[in-house]
Amino acid sequence: MDLIRQHPDKFDVQVLTAATSVDKLAKLAKEFRPQCVAIADAGCEKQLKSLLQGEGIDVVGGADAIIEAAKIPADLIVAAIVGAVGLQSTIEAIKQGTTVALANKEALVCAGSIVTDLIKKHQTTLLPIDSEHNAIFQVLDERKAVEKIILTASGGPFYRKTFEELKAVTPEQAVKHPNWDMGKKISVDSATMMNKGLELIEAAYLFDMSENEIDIVIHPQSIIHSMVCYKDGSTLAQMGTPDMRIPISYCLDYPNRLQNNSPRLDLTEIARLDFFSPDMDAFPTLKMARYALKEGGAAGTVLNAANEVAVAAFLDKKISFTDIPHLIEKALEMKGASTLSCVEDILEIDRQTRHQTKGFINGTVRQSA
Repeated sequence: MDLIRQHPDKFDVQVLTAATSVDKLAKLAKEFRPQCVAIADAGCEKQLKSLLQGEGIDVVGGADAIIEAAKIPADLIVAAIVGAVGLQSTIEAIKQGTTVALANKEALVCAGSIVTDLIKKHQTTLLPIDSEHNAIFQVLDERKAVEKIILTASGGPFYRKTFEELKAVTPEQAVKHPNWDMGKKISVDSATMMNKGLELIEAAYLFDMSENEIDIVIHPQSIIHSMVCYKDGSTLAQMGTPDMRIPISYCLDYPNRLQNNSPRLDLTEIARLDFFSPDMDAFPTLKMARYALKEGGAAGTVLNAANEVAVAAFLDKKISFTDIPHLIEKALEMKGASTLSCVEDILEIDRQTRHQTKGFINGTVRQSA
């Protein structure tokens, strides 16, 4: 919205959505004058209508309202809902033939082949907003000349800690990301390195890469956002300050570059760039993500659903930080040999996995030793 605010003559906002942030949504609606606003929490609809009374803006509420909002004609939809809950609205936007700027990595983690098939069927475009994938998109030239891609990871606040040390991590510590200003769920994912695991799967579908063609390195400064290695020995990297306005602006006005007021990169001020291999024992979520990618089928859906439930339980202080990967591992061990042929299959597996993982947490489902 800040980028659109900088270019009021270039963009016309049609739809804005939120989960529960009624006041923020109403404020933005009054500023940008969309055709419609949708609030996912049906219980907030009445309050939102009251705040926008007389503004001439349609107000709708409920989970289905978000999906319906994605059908409203637009040149570009920014799919930025966190979690699997953003899958259906993303798919509806694709079905409309709308260009989708994707910040919802879970759509590809849970339904990678279904999403990519729909993109081909409806002849639309998917533009990656995640800083790592946007970086690859910017420097990816000829796919057949690519040897591998390298996803960089900040490592979050704990990349130097051992698994034993991580047992004492609190939610307050986990949400304090050293570089990026993100929501609590994504910040915890960064701290467990699951965020990079999800991005590994996302990259595989976005760029048609196999699991062994994608490397991950820790880069604490978050200046190089990812790299593409070519068969001739060249490695191209995209660099920039850790500011999401940069990758978002690239998608908003693609294939042009949109002027924006994000801080400029000063390498003399940064002075050094460090790189480390991730500790797979301290951060087992990376191994689980690689397993899910190679396994295919329902594994990505199970991985994501178990993680979302586990992170929510950790933030509610029901489990420890290191219980998060343990719960994900148990969910993957208990998954069946399900075939995903449609979105309904994904939603059912997602539902079952969430129920099962909550059962692990509450002690109603037995865990094997």
